[in-house]
Amino acid sequence: MDESRGRRSTEHLLAELEKADHLDLDRPIMSSSSAASAEKKNKRAWIMPVLFTLVVLQLLIFIATRGADSSYNVKNAGALYSRFGLGRKGKQEFQHPIPKLMDDAEAKFRGMMGRQSRTLEEATAEYERRYARVPPRGFDAWFQFAMDNDVKIIDEYDSMIEQLAPFWELSGEELRRRASQVGSLPSIDIVKIEKGKSRIVKIQSSDFKDSEASARARGFEVMIEKFIKTLPDMDFPINAKAEGRILVPWEHQRYPNTTQQDSSKGIETMLGGKFIPDWRGDGNVWEAYRRTCSPESQARRLFSSLRPQLHEGQRPQNFLSHLSAGEDVNSDFDFAPSVDDKFKFCDHPWARYQQGHFFSDWRTIPVLYPVFSPAKGDGFGDILIPSHYYYSSTKRYTYGWDPVNMVVKEFADGETAWEDKTDLIFWRGATTGGGSSPPGFLAGYQRHRFIRMASDSSDANRTIVFPWPPESENYVTAQVPVKDLNADFMDTAFTKAVGCQQYPGGCPAMQADHRFSEAVPLGEHWRHKYLVDFDGMGYSARVFAFLASESAVLKSTVYREFFSDWLQPWLHYIPLSMSYKEIYNIHNYFSGPTPSVLRAANLTLPDPNSNSTTTPAPAVHAGDARLRKIAKAGRQWKNTIGRKVDMEAYVYRLCIEYARLWADNRDAWNYVPAPAAAAAS
Repeated sequence: MDESRGRRSTEHLLAELEKADHLDLDRPIMSSSSAASAEKKNKRAWIMPVLFTLVVLQLLIFIATRGADSSYNVKNAGALYSRFGLGRKGKQEFQHPIPKLMDDAEAKFRGMMGRQSRTLEEATAEYERRYARVPPRGFDAWFQFAMDNDVKIIDEYDSMIEQLAPFWELSGEELRRRASQVGSLPSIDIVKIEKGKSRIVKIQSSDFKDSEASARARGFEVMIEKFIKTLPDMDFPINAKAEGRILVPWEHQRYPNTTQQDSSKGIETMLGGKFIPDWRGDGNVWEAYRRTCSPESQARRLFSSLRPQLHEGQRPQNFLSHLSAGEDVNSDFDFAPSVDDKFKFCDHPWARYQQGHFFSDWRTIPVLYPVFSPAKGDGFGDILIPSHYYYSSTKRYTYGWDPVNMVVKEFADGETAWEDKTDLIFWRGATTGGGSSPPGFLAGYQRHRFIRMASDSSDANRTIVFPWPPESENYVTAQVPVKDLNADFMDTAFTKAVGCQQYPGGCPAMQADHRFSEAVPLGEHWRHKYLVDFDGMGYSARVFAFLASESAVLKSTVYREFFSDWLQPWLHYIPLSMSYKEIYNIHNYFSGPTPSVLRAANLTLPDPNSNSTTTPAPAVHAGDARLRKIAKAGRQWKNTIGRKVDMEAYVYRLCIEYARLWADNRDAWNYVPAPAAAAAS
């Protein structure tokens, strides 16, 4: 018998009785003894029926829960709705959140694609409507390039315009001078365009050695080859690091006219001294980042920025739990509507402890300089460009790359038919995730937290919600040991220990706390339905390969990339919150309850070969079809919107926007449509 459930029901009714008793006692009391005697008789009169009702209720609970000691009938248990925030359909039926998230995502993406301009005139009008200015010179040539290459995204460049907006406060002369100055800093390379040709220039005077020098600059140089002859002379400072570089203090962003706008005295004057490429114990990324926050934010309030913000009202939608497994059951059934690339660390400074990019060893730049980077966190001032890893072809990062014939195959070696893929959640990678400035926080970085969770062999429980019988509208919950869930469907491990000396307890402790396994080729991933993608030192360079496969991608990131507004969560991939806790219920929804879940609920799948009248389990779980839909949608997106030519179109659009900012007379670089008569001829 489910004694705990019965006890809760009893306590609930007793509480109601107590309320009734209090209400009764609050009435005006008669002074006569007869009235008091009548009061006692009335109470005795209804106490016995209530006790009888409690006994009957306990019996009914025993009957209802005899086969599922750890479960709740969702349709008849309002407490479960409030406990997990489950959606309702009407008054009685339960509606799992995931189908609605998927349906809404598809509708949103279809709406965006349906609104894209189809003619130059439409694109020009839409540009003017969105940005309250005419497009830049060369807009017609860019549009024709997009049409010739079947580029689908014509109008969705709001993020690009937002990133370039601060540079409108600078003159063309000032922008050009700043581009030259920032190119003298370590890990910044300049792609210089002169007379329709490009070259890479390194003008840094430091003796700092950078093993990544020019890799991203070379990638950018290749991206502009097709249209470089249409571009004016200008310089592009390219970030050689994966991390974002520009963090401009809030006051300088909000009141640019009151800050130093003239860089003619040199970069050291702008920076307040000689630039040191790494922190070396003098500051850190978070101290620089919190200056980008408003003075009223939690991050700028010293003590608030140091303590966790655990009050419910201060949590963001995709909150990061500080609790261990089993302590916060609500988060087990919270599904993130999107990734955390817009997460407001200024409002929730406690979250920084579990994101490695706040511990990067590379010093950020506290002045508005034009720096082009492959990714950035919210609050950084970098200008986004496609990663050279996405654009180039390598066996490590490219789906279907054939290094022998030097071609990209439609289907990669090792690609597996959907029905033959495993239901395992698969991940392999190194222990990268951030630097050590300051040291001591490595254990909290994103990859480490996930691998520890997926390797947890404790008896701590996760709350799993699932329909029973299968595919019915009747839902039950089970408290399942996390060690059993991990054994059922987690296949995640580190392959290389990087920086383990910084881990609490050193390398032996890191080895003991996390699962380690042999490295696998990229093709090994295609054997599994679920592929997890996490941030490393910066963005993850494998996401395009994962999307191109016929597997479903589960992604967690705090970085924005050039395609972030084009890739729709819950349609092209499954977003994960920073806590990752919902991943168990995600797997449960798409692949059905595992044996451990059924055991915890004292349930068994009916035998489809028996003559029992019990509804048999469907041959194919309906959630599996939805998971495959996500896998297919991700692959279609990669093959239609994430192509090399789509990256070229993005960079082309960026170049003509940047060219206008580069000019002294920006109005002269506005797009002027051809006269109607000339166009007709």
